[in-house]
Amino acid sequence: MSNIYIGYHFTIEPKELGSEILIAELGERAFESFTETETGISAFVQKDLWDEMILDDIHILQSDEFTIDYTFEEIEQVNWNEEWEKNFEAIDVDGNCHVRAPFHPKTDAEFDIVIEPKMSFGTGHHETTHMMIQHLLEIDVTGMKTLDMGCGTAILAILAEMKGAQPIDAIDIDNWCYLNSIENAQRNNCKHVTVYEGEAALLAGKKYDLIIANINRNILLNDMQSYVDSLNPNGTLLLSGFYQEDIPFIDASCTEKGLTYVKKFERNNWVSLKYVN
Repeated sequence: MSNIYIGYHFTIEPKELGSEILIAELGERAFESFTETETGISAFVQKDLWDEMILDDIHILQSDEFTIDYTFEEIEQVNWNEEWEKNFEAIDVDGNCHVRAPFHPKTDAEFDIVIEPKMSFGTGHHETTHMMIQHLLEIDVTGMKTLDMGCGTAILAILAEMKGAQPIDAIDIDNWCYLNSIENAQRNNCKHVTVYEGEAALLAGKKYDLIIANINRNILLNDMQSYVDSLNPNGTLLLSGFYQEDIPFIDASCTEKGLTYVKKFERNNWVSLKYVN
């Protein structure tokens, strides 16, 4: 194999859900590495495995639900660490939580989280993850049995443990996210986070004091009953992954199942809602 790669740079709207679907489809082809960018993703395939029709059967590119544009270029000797350093910046949430890659310097933030994002999402840069961190910073989670559903990089599960929650289950349907979450939990010396690969069916018979679900509107609505069934009395449900205009649908689903609305964060039209049982 040569060390020459073809790099595709995708601009995606809406970004979060579109990126997840596109990566899943590209991963079934010969694409082997991905980086998250401000407007979408970059995807890389070895030139020896590339041909001009490589994107012909990528269904999301034909979908009316997403607007996706792309450019591509030939790249020699790709340094993946360098790619991450170009695209991944450390973030600070309200001065209390610092999320950084291993190559970023440590700060004096109360909660210092180190993640190696690789091919998964939930780095804290996206508005929804940022708002979920804000919710967690406000809640006393000490001793709470916690679920991080759709955990991505497990950043929320890691923060929950740092704040005293335990035990914590982190679940994601994506194999890359599952493996990356295990690595990140270990990197942050987590003792109480257990990572599972799967979906809401794994919740059967389980109970939690705190459920964190940062996914997307359709999955949240589809799985809401599973979340409510798994929530202990007086438990807290944190939801994100949807827009301001989606609130009526989410709220109707929650309230009809007996949950009480508490609080909302909004960031660039993305929202995060807090409910209690």
